[in-house]
Amino acid sequence: MQPVQVADRVWFVQGQSALGSAANRNFISNAGFVVTDAGVVVVDALGSPALAEALIAAIRKITPQPVTHVIVTHYHADHIYGLQAFQAQGARILAHAAAREYLHSDAAQQRLDASRRDLAPWIDAATRMVSADDWLAGDRDLTLGGVRIEIRHVGPSHTPEDLVVHLPQQKVLFAGDLVFRARIPFVGRADSRQWIRALDRLLAFNAASIVPGHGPLSHAAREDMLLTRDYLRHLRAAMGTAARNMDPFDAAYKAADWSRFEKLPLFGAANRMNAYNTYLLMEQEAP
Repeated sequence: MQPVQVADRVWFVQGQSALGSAANRNFISNAGFVVTDAGVVVVDALGSPALAEALIAAIRKITPQPVTHVIVTHYHADHIYGLQAFQAQGARILAHAAAREYLHSDAAQQRLDASRRDLAPWIDAATRMVSADDWLAGDRDLTLGGVRIEIRHVGPSHTPEDLVVHLPQQKVLFAGDLVFRARIPFVGRADSRQWIRALDRLLAFNAASIVPGHGPLSHAAREDMLLTRDYLRHLRAAMGTAARNMDPFDAAYKAADWSRFEKLPLFGAANRMNAYNTYLLMEQEAP
C-alpha cells in the first residue's frame, strides 16, 4: 500500500478495479487522509481490518501524528470493514445518520456473513460492523491543526447517507462513490435521479483534484463526473422507456446500445445488474 500525495497535507491510496476477493484482501476502494498539526483525518476505512492496519502503518511513515477522526462517506462494505482498526487506535468516527438503518439491517448482517465466507481470512468472525461516534444530521465543518475540512451531505444518491469531504485550501474533493473513475459504477439500489443532481452540486466545488471512491486520482473533475453522470442518464433513458412501455427487461437490455461503456473495467460484472436495478427503479417512477 503506497500513499500518493494529492496536494499539500493530503494523500490517498487506490484500490484495484476489481471485485472483492481473498486474493486482493477486498482492496477495491480508495481511502485518503489529511495530515494536520493536531492529528490525521482519514476518509473511509477500506474493506478489511488488515487493510486499515496497513493504512495506519503507511500514515505513520509520513507523520507521527495520531489518527483522530475517520469520516465515512457511506456504509458499503468495501469502505467500512476497516473501521474497527481505527476505533482501536482511539479515532472518532463520523458518518451521516441515514446509515444507521442499514447498519442495523438484515442486509448488512447477511453481507458480513457472506464476506466472512468469501473473503476469508481477511474478513472473519472477529470482523464486525462499527457504529459512528458522531451521527451527522447534515453538513459539518471541522477545523483541525489549521486545516479546514468541509463535510457535506449529498444523499440520497449512491446511498441515503452519502457524504463528500472538501478541502477548500487545497482544492481537493473526496467524492466517495458518487464518482467512479475508469470503471463502471456500482449502482445497486441508488436513487440515480438524485445522484445526477448531486454530481451537478459536486461540480460547483470547482475542485482541482478529485479522489473518487474507486479508480485513479482525477485532475479532470468535469470530464470524470460527466462520465459517471452520462452513464446514469443512459441507464435511466434505456430502462425508463422499457419500464414505461412495460417491455420485458431481457428484451430491453438486449436492445440497448452499450457501446460507449462496454470497454470500461467491470462492465461485464456490473452493467446488467445496474440496468436491472434501474429498470425496477424506473417502474416505480413511471406515472
